[in-house]
Amino acid sequence: MAAVDKYNVESAEILANNALHLPITQAAPIYEQLLTIFPTAAKYWRQYVEAQMGVNNDDATKQIFSRCLLNCLHVPLWRCYIRFIRKVNDRKGVEGQEETRKAFDFMLSYVGADIASGPVWMEYIAFLKSMPAANTQEETQRMTAVRKAYQKAVVTPTHHIEQLWRDYENFENSVSRQLAKGLLSEYQPKYNSARAVYRELKKYVDEIDWNMLAIPPTDSCKDQMQWVAWKRLLAFEKGNPQRIDSASNKRIIFSYEQCLMYLYHYPDIWYDYATWQAKSGSMDAAVKVFQRALKALPESEMLKYAYAELEESRGSLQSAKKLYESLLGDAAETTTLAHIQFIRFLRRNEGVEAARKYFLDARKSPSCTYHVYVAYALMAFCLDKDPKVAHNVFEAGLKQFMHEPVYILEYADFLSCLNDDRNIRALFERALSSLPQEESIEVWKRFTQFEKTYGDLASMLKVEQRRKEALSGTSEEGASALETSLLDLISRYSFKDLWPCSSKDLDHLSRQEWLSKNIGKKVDKSALSNGSAMTDKSTSAPSGVSTASLKVLRPDTSQMVIYDPRQHHGTTVPSNTTTAILAASNLSNPMATVVGAASNPLSNPTVSMVDGVSSNAFDEVLKATPPSLSAFLAGLPSIEGPAPNVDIVLSICLQNDYPTVQTKKATSLPSQRTAGPAPSTSDLSGSSKSHPIPSNSSFRPRDRQLGKRKDQERQEEEESTTVQSQPLQRDAFRIRQMQKARGGSASQTGSVSYGSALSGDLSGSTC
Repeated sequence: MAAVDKYNVESAEILANNALHLPITQAAPIYEQLLTIFPTAAKYWRQYVEAQMGVNNDDATKQIFSRCLLNCLHVPLWRCYIRFIRKVNDRKGVEGQEETRKAFDFMLSYVGADIASGPVWMEYIAFLKSMPAANTQEETQRMTAVRKAYQKAVVTPTHHIEQLWRDYENFENSVSRQLAKGLLSEYQPKYNSARAVYRELKKYVDEIDWNMLAIPPTDSCKDQMQWVAWKRLLAFEKGNPQRIDSASNKRIIFSYEQCLMYLYHYPDIWYDYATWQAKSGSMDAAVKVFQRALKALPESEMLKYAYAELEESRGSLQSAKKLYESLLGDAAETTTLAHIQFIRFLRRNEGVEAARKYFLDARKSPSCTYHVYVAYALMAFCLDKDPKVAHNVFEAGLKQFMHEPVYILEYADFLSCLNDDRNIRALFERALSSLPQEESIEVWKRFTQFEKTYGDLASMLKVEQRRKEALSGTSEEGASALETSLLDLISRYSFKDLWPCSSKDLDHLSRQEWLSKNIGKKVDKSALSNGSAMTDKSTSAPSGVSTASLKVLRPDTSQMVIYDPRQHHGTTVPSNTTTAILAASNLSNPMATVVGAASNPLSNPTVSMVDGVSSNAFDEVLKATPPSLSAFLAGLPSIEGPAPNVDIVLSICLQNDYPTVQTKKATSLPSQRTAGPAPSTSDLSGSSKSHPIPSNSSFRPRDRQLGKRKDQERQEEEESTTVQSQPLQRDAFRIRQMQKARGGSASQTGSVSYGSALSGDLSGSTC
């Protein structure tokens, strides 16, 4: 496989399938190539070893098993191993049986905790039962071995745990019912606990892809979900309630080993495993894990630092030093970080002189950057309490890194700690005289800040003006940068998050600053109203301004319109007949029909019908609208947003003369003339509904007087709320407050319910 396609899973599967149909002499190189890239692929090892077993090549089979078994805790691979052992030892009699028993014990010590190891336990128990017994003593030994195997199997959470328990019950009862009662009662709680653990464990195991190949981490969803699945399984094993003694740590070790078969290239899994071993008190085991990790990931600096930290923490300084030296490696490939960390290691463990000696060597390395100078200088200053050495180191580095603004700022911070304001000013002057204009921005900023904090007023203003002059060619405002603004004053008299003005003032000044920068540019009015920075629409950009920002495409907000459902493509309106029916059903509430119209309800848009005949739906609605409501709709302004301004609408309502309508005269609508009396305008305006008085002979004078009294009360109420009876007022807010006060006096709760615009029932007063 090509180097660029090294971890291509599809190509690997094709090669493995092709090798199945080739003679072993031709297939062996393919398997070796695959297993070099995927050393933990148990399915490829099994395929390889079965090919060797198929041609009875026992020596090659043994060699392959010795290479893969301990790194691939995979039950099918280990069962293949036990088949090979049994085949080899079948003809050796008692000696061969003993070798097979040892092989079973060896296998179960590694994969006996696997959730899929149930068949292995059954095969082992069956093998023990088949062993010959020449005398009573041997029979007793055989029964004891079978009993121990059962007792280990029934406390291991496997897929076959219930079947193993039934077999164990039958075995004990077949030997001695009296003895079985005590033994079974002893192991019953342990079995129940293991079965409960199995049910929980199965939930995590089912999420794992056991055919996955170990490849480096990718961003694919599948790989990430497998990582999550393994982390969940490991967390479960660490919190397993069945862990009652130190021997139970074997399950955690087993889970980590299995996890590394699939997440072999994940450094966090290696680190987690080694850290757990160290916290458990197994420092030697943790060291072995780190050694294996570096063999799997030799380029991982993280694991090398972690391993060196472990060795240093347990006092193995020589081993740790070798690891740091391996990080240094070739001088041309050594990273700056490796130099810094090795200096710190030497300072911690071998003293000041060893660190100084290595620093003098490291500064000659071609990979040495200003970071090494800064790190060693601060180490001398903070740890060795030697400011003179630190000052000399900074000065030595200044000769080589005067062009690095970050180094200048680090040196300035050090001088600030020494309260050496004279040398700080000298440092800034030296740096600004040599730095290019585009690289001096941060240095000018720090210089200005220093003068604002520690300088007098004259030096403060002078440095600020010099900064503007020096950076005027690199800023967007060009010549306008030389002008003094109020923002400069705010910057001078602020401290950390404290400002000499409010946030509202800051917003206002920032907007003014933006406007001043764009005075000579063509800016949309929408940008001025929204206060947002717009793209310069002029054809030529000011001198000194980078054209990169002009290439950014921004939306033209001036072309944005309010969404109107009628503009949706494919929207159709019912036919004339349906429209007439809808209009007739909404005549009692014309607002419900007109509420979805355009911003000006009287614009009368033409609506296309299904049958192709154009008709004006709003004209039909407006013909059936009472004069007062029509006048109200005509006086409404155009809506430029999701909702109109309430104060503006109220002002229009209160300052317009609507046609007066007699309360007792009902306005007949065209579609209601034949159907019966039409509702009065008071119905539409939200006052009490009027009911037609029946003209039958059963109507009594008392009812007539009651009806007159109600009409009179309704008329007085309408006259008291009529706007025309009040003088016109220009202050809409005061008008609204007066109306609210009037409504509050008429209601004990003081609230005014406006009802629903769709139902057409308005309760309370008009305001």
